[in-house]
Amino acid sequence: MKKALTTIAFGLAAGVAFTGVAAAQETLQQVRDRGEVICGSNTGLTGFGVPDAQGNWTGFDVEYCRALAAAIFNDPNAVSFIPLSAKDRFTALQAGEVDLLFRNSTSTMSRDTSLGLDFPTINYYDGQGFMVNAALGVTSALELGGASVCVQQGTTTELNLADFFRRNNLDYEPVTFAQSVEAVEAYLSGRCDAFTTDASALAAERLRAPTPGDHVILPEIISKEPLGPVIRHGDNNWGDIVRWLHYALLEAEEYGITAANAAELRETSEAPVIRRILGVEGNFGEMIGLSNDWAFNAISAVGNYGEVFERNIGEGSPVGLSRGLNALYTDGGLQYGHPIR
Repeated sequence: MKKALTTIAFGLAAGVAFTGVAAAQETLQQVRDRGEVICGSNTGLTGFGVPDAQGNWTGFDVEYCRALAAAIFNDPNAVSFIPLSAKDRFTALQAGEVDLLFRNSTSTMSRDTSLGLDFPTINYYDGQGFMVNAALGVTSALELGGASVCVQQGTTTELNLADFFRRNNLDYEPVTFAQSVEAVEAYLSGRCDAFTTDASALAAERLRAPTPGDHVILPEIISKEPLGPVIRHGDNNWGDIVRWLHYALLEAEEYGITAANAAELRETSEAPVIRRILGVEGNFGEMIGLSNDWAFNAISAVGNYGEVFERNIGEGSPVGLSRGLNALYTDGGLQYGHPIR
């Protein structure tokens, strides 16, 4: 009897687990039935995700959402954006309010293993830094002993801040805020000596200042912040789609496929790798439940990774970021598209 009860209990547990996985696996079908992707976005970070006065969203992460919509529907506008704070983003995803997050979220072990979430890939390698007013005369984060630092609460940023000052035996006063915009506005008003967040966000948030040049981003990077899309755990097919979308944009850059020439290359290129990326050869779209021209549609809509980067956050944009770690591996960076074959 004991053995029988154990078997029944195991069966019930397995049934619950299977049901949870089955529900998670339905994301692509839910998206198709709805007719659009619902993307969890930043509440407003210049260059990465921000709406204009008419509610039109632009930014590096936003274009990934549009590329995903193009891959599924051949329509980059088949997407809605829901702005989510750092505090609410994972809860909203867990509850099914959004299909995925594309909003500067750091992949960490605890998030990956204990929240029922997955980080399929990394589309931006970042690290945390500090910004100070140039008038303060500080040139290194190691000179911030005794400083007050504005920081968003409930983030890896807040934890990294504590680690940095503890490791260097420095005192500091954390001034925490629920929203990033509150933290940066407090810093700009002079309430704090310094502001800390990801280095990319520092460059973006500095643009809020009346005179951005009055604010200096210090040279130290105090953490690793691998940023990328987030999905619910258990939906392997949805994870494959999101992962290979990123790889397709990287492969497109490496092999010289752009938004402008994708259609021509699809008709004329004899290079096997380009023909596979653009869906001329092979059934790679079918492998992930999409049409074989999925990558062609995504690239035609937003361009390759380099185009998306430069247009939104690159050196020619107001944010002015260099590629750095986000250069292709062929240029000494970490971005390495896996082969579509």
